[in-house]
Amino acid sequence: MEKIDTLIIGAGVVGLAVGRALSLAGREVVVAESEAMVGSITSARNSGVIHAGIYYPTGSNKARLCVRGKDLLYAYAKDRHVPYKNCGKMIVACVPEDFAKIENICARAKANGVHDLSPLTRDEALAMEPELACLGGVLSPSTGIIDIHILMQEFQTDIENNGGFVALHNGIIGGNITANGIVIELQDAEPILAKTVINAAGLSAQSVARTMNGLDESTIPQRYVAKGNYFSVSGAAPFSRLVYPVPVPGGLGAHFTMNIAGESQFGPDVEWLENDGKNFNYTVDPAREPSFRESVRRYWPGVMNRELIPSYSGIRPKLVGPGQPDGDFVIQGPDVHGIIGLVNLYGIESPGLTSSMAIAEDVVRLLSQ
Repeated sequence: MEKIDTLIIGAGVVGLAVGRALSLAGREVVVAESEAMVGSITSARNSGVIHAGIYYPTGSNKARLCVRGKDLLYAYAKDRHVPYKNCGKMIVACVPEDFAKIENICARAKANGVHDLSPLTRDEALAMEPELACLGGVLSPSTGIIDIHILMQEFQTDIENNGGFVALHNGIIGGNITANGIVIELQDAEPILAKTVINAAGLSAQSVARTMNGLDESTIPQRYVAKGNYFSVSGAAPFSRLVYPVPVPGGLGAHFTMNIAGESQFGPDVEWLENDGKNFNYTVDPAREPSFRESVRRYWPGVMNRELIPSYSGIRPKLVGPGQPDGDFVIQGPDVHGIIGLVNLYGIESPGLTSSMAIAEDVVRLLSQ
């Protein structure tokens, strides 16, 4: 049986960031990915937004890791020439009641260490984005977008340049906790004995954990899944910045975003799926278009003169269900489950991309204790 130092399960943006950090720390790293490409399940379906860290409960992992991760990500992108754009974001009030929500957002942002938000009057907002319809809002200048595909390629390059390896087509079918380490059974290869295992399997993190004999199942949180659908818009982009309405339960509302290529889209919405789903349907249902259009119309009346085209969707791995307060990232180590050398990452949804390098820092610290 082959013996390795560190096995990371899942080559999404978080798994790759963790692999990079551990390989830079001198660990022998193998990243096992069940698919034919890195990041092809969840990360590739990310909108690519670099979040500022303003929405999340103060003191939460999401707040702390997003603020730290944003700084790390911008610095890395600049250093490695990963395409990004610090375009900024406007959160807009469409009805008078929204101002109280924006005030709460600003207070939370300040408590989270985000001090660069600027209030906008209606005239100021329309001067910046003439096609807007709003009563006012707030500007987040540190929000941006990044090419997540190039980012993941760079993370993989760092892993390989430091002696690590990304093994594609290597799904995990089981594991056994032993006194000598963790035996991982692979779908199309011989089992391996790893001193350290990082479960960064995203949507499959809970199912991977349940295959590990010796891990107390009571430590594995329930998984819920929410689909986020995107529609692209015909014609020229209506805005030069990201535009968000105030958040809605389960997400941040059907906002306007764009990618590095300049393609514009609206989304995601929140479509709760069956909790036990495995083979998800990523097709965007055209029947969702009328409600999508109505949501966007609140802050962009011009949408009524444009075509909305079903684009793509992603699935969020959540730890709470409909109607519950948003869950937090869970970075679970031996202090919780008692297994030396095992770290489980659960509920890594948005802002997982922004937080990826900060999550990696946390994992490195956890393993060094």
